[in-house]
Amino acid sequence: MTQEKRPMKILLAAPRGFCAGVDRAIQIVEQAIAKFGTPVYVRHEIVHNRHVVERLERIGAVFVEELAEAPVDRPVVFSAHGVPKSVPAEAARRDMIFIDATCPLVSKVHVEAQRHYAAGMEIVLIGHAGHPEVVGTLGQLPEGVITLIETVDDAASFEPKDPSRIAFVTQTTLSVDDTAEIVSTLQKRFPQIEAPHKEDICYATTNRQAAVKAMAEPCDVVLVIGSETSSNSKRLVEVAIRAGAKQAALVEDASAVDWSMLADAETVGVTAGASAPEQLVEDLIAAISERFETSVEELRVTDENVVFKLPRLVA
Repeated sequence: MTQEKRPMKILLAAPRGFCAGVDRAIQIVEQAIAKFGTPVYVRHEIVHNRHVVERLERIGAVFVEELAEAPVDRPVVFSAHGVPKSVPAEAARRDMIFIDATCPLVSKVHVEAQRHYAAGMEIVLIGHAGHPEVVGTLGQLPEGVITLIETVDDAASFEPKDPSRIAFVTQTTLSVDDTAEIVSTLQKRFPQIEAPHKEDICYATTNRQAAVKAMAEPCDVVLVIGSETSSNSKRLVEVAIRAGAKQAALVEDASAVDWSMLADAETVGVTAGASAPEQLVEDLIAAISERFETSVEELRVTDENVVFKLPRLVA
């Protein structure tokens, strides 16, 4: 006689998974392979997800960390996170075919930083040191021009040259609440600081965090599908805990779940970072359903219909 499964309610956050910038970046690599044949080189992981990277490798993408690792006679794609200006300049100098898959919302931050610099403003970038997006934004302007602020403490101790001539920009994948705290600290200290015309944290990050906030409280456990290198995915774990989930964990896929976390759980929340394929969500729900008698309820906070055009070279 088969053992009866224990009931488990799954709350499924929506929106979740791929955003328009990730979708566009993946399409750019696929189209480049279709147009130029294989191999097509990609500088840095196109998006921060191992499953996406491995699938693109299977169809002919070769991932490298630096441009020097790519031969001059093959096309190269720059990742969705953006690159310092020196990278396309070097590709042009080597006479390479290059395609920039930088998310348009990251490019918007680059343009803002350049505009502030041209106006003679001192620029503050709120973000995480070493993240490729931050490296790319810092690299839009001469070294030392932009000051990186990671924490409220950094904001409290920052000393500008002229408090009346400063502006801030932010990484697009930050925690909305943490960033608001940092911005508030800067604005209290420097009332004249210039903010972005439209918030830099992207719509997808904001929406995914809002969906997790809406579902977290009744959840015994929230599982966030995403890679350890994915900033927006890691923020979802933090948001879930802050919003009232008893436990939350980042998992690469269903095989990475610590099932002991669900031992006493009655409700599990499931979401996915902006670079995680929906297939991984389906696989996780299937894995939970193998172990429990599941009911699935989607909790949708908004609909997304953003689409970004592909660059002309691969359109």
